[in-house]
Amino acid sequence: MTDVITFGETMALMKAATPGPLAHVPSLDLGIGGAESNVAIALCRLGTSVMWAGRIGADSLGDLVLRELNAEGIQVKAVTDTTAPTGLMIKERRTPDAMKVWYYRSGSAGSKLDRNDIPVEEIASAKLLHITGITPALSASAAEAVRFAVQSAREAETPISFDLNYRAALWSAEDAGMAFRDIITQVDLVFAGDDEARLVVQGEDAAELARKLTDLGPKQAVVKRGERGAVAHIDGADYQVPAVAVRVVDTVGAGDAFVAGYLSEFLRGATPTERLTTAARVGAFACTVPGDWEGNPRRSELSLLNASEPVRR
Repeated sequence: MTDVITFGETMALMKAATPGPLAHVPSLDLGIGGAESNVAIALCRLGTSVMWAGRIGADSLGDLVLRELNAEGIQVKAVTDTTAPTGLMIKERRTPDAMKVWYYRSGSAGSKLDRNDIPVEEIASAKLLHITGITPALSASAAEAVRFAVQSAREAETPISFDLNYRAALWSAEDAGMAFRDIITQVDLVFAGDDEARLVVQGEDAAELARKLTDLGPKQAVVKRGERGAVAHIDGADYQVPAVAVRVVDTVGAGDAFVAGYLSEFLRGATPTERLTTAARVGAFACTVPGDWEGNPRRSELSLLNASEPVRR
């Protein structure tokens, strides 16, 4: 039995190693990235078994996606689409502190995900299904796949985790808010940033937003606030955790790492405070290196941020 099932689009990722306009960057590093696979990698490194399902193109970039996910120990259930390419995103570091991500995913294999790609039997036997708000924005068939996966999980009484992960380039705030609200009423755990939560509910502060999210159905709602930590409403009680101070290199993927840290501890039966503390620590690790997931820690490394000596021998 796999602990967590997730699915979505994982793309090839090209990123500039140095700051400056992309037109003047002499070279780009090649890797992969995707919200759901970022979570899957972080969970695997923490000792939680994961299956990722999705579509890739019959191309070298699709081969790269498969190789990286398999190398991380993730169970992969992928459909190779001979009619569409693997999606691509490019990170431009315009200044040392400002990042821009360009997406080339229209008509991609990942956007053609449909309900037949959903691993129904595995969802029924898993401990958790994790989805994000990116997938239903990709296409009508991908949105139907999300609805089908949620329905399958509910019929099997498999808990569902949902991270809003709003992408303005994919759909309007109004359309996203309507879709998110429908999904939130059917899940057990929900994660959102402050602005994402306000697409669905209104509140003066993060604590009120978290409480109002649980009013829609979930027993657990976590509002991720980046360098300001996180606020949660869990089983009727409020919680707050500060961010872990680190030297920030790249914040992309930190929210996914945070979610993975929380879910891993949740599945281990940890207390809400322990879940949030680990989540903040894993999210901080993700910020310490370039890339969407490369900095995610193993469970044995979680104490490294407290290390007093820079060199271990």
